[in-house]
Amino acid sequence: MSQYEDIRRIAVAIYTVNRHAKTAPDNKDLYTLKKLALDKLIQAGHATKIGLHFVENPKLSKQHSTTLVRCCDFLFHMIPAKNDFDTLPHLGHQDQTSRNPQERMSLRAARDTLSKYIGTPQQQFQKRTEKPNRRNIRKIQRTTPFRSSYLDGK
Repeated sequence: MSQYEDIRRIAVAIYTVNRHAKTAPDNKDLYTLKKLALDKLIQAGHATKIGLHFVENPKLSKQHSTTLVRCCDFLFHMIPAKNDFDTLPHLGHQDQTSRNPQERMSLRAARDTLSKYIGTPQQQFQKRTEKPNRRNIRKIQRTTPFRSSYLDGK
């Protein structure tokens, strides 16, 4: 694969992780993975910070801004660094007409791609589910069916 195709695959993985993070109940790991990947892309020169945008639905009615980042033909928002307010232009409100291309990738493949790119263990960003230990589940033995005198009419 060419370098552009590799970077585009990473951008699609970030897009997939971001899309799942917006609806996930526990999205902290997904947003951390997105931030680390975007930071590495920016440092490598494969992504650029364009400017600042106002947040559409601010928490606690406090207006704040996010940094707009372009990677290939994708646009992402991330939390701004302190120097972003001094160096980047403020673009005002988000343009609702511009959309990212619709791409499909499984969440597992996206996590694997981004974990490999940023160089962290894949287990760190995978959902941890505990399976019940089957030995601890006891079967109830020697039970007789409950017989109600109310239903018998006695």
